[in-house]
Amino acid sequence: MQTIQKIQQAFGDKAMGITQIKEWYNRFKQGQISVESKPRSGSPSTSRNEEFVENVHRIVEDDRLITINKITEEVGISTGLEIWVAQNWQLHHDNAPAHSAHLIQAYLVKNNTPLGRNPPYSPDMAPGLLAVP
Repeated sequence: MQTIQKIQQAFGDKAMGITQIKEWYNRFKQGQISVESKPRSGSPSTSRNEEFVENVHRIVEDDRLITINKITEEVGISTGLEIWVAQNWQLHHDNAPAHSAHLIQAYLVKNNTPLGRNPPYSPDMAPGLLAVP
């Protein structure tokens, strides 16, 4: 608890949540000293490699006022904004307590957010098998 208080005191409103503080505390306590994420299974990122990072860095250094749209055009990656703007998407809502909180539900309704819901528990449906439009 003392560590949590020190972090909250040092970072104020910008401090991470208590759950994340405890998670990182335990990682460091177990000897993990790197803050880098461990490799995960799944499709590798096609837009996060040294070449793309260097290109974006160079573009931003040349023009500090450049927009994200211009950067994506120049390096040839997509931000997914096309889908967002066209409202051709749904938020995958997994019924987690944080997602079903009144504050979140009110925000989603107020902003007409399209939801793709699934049953609270279905042993025959793995998250990776959900159809995403």
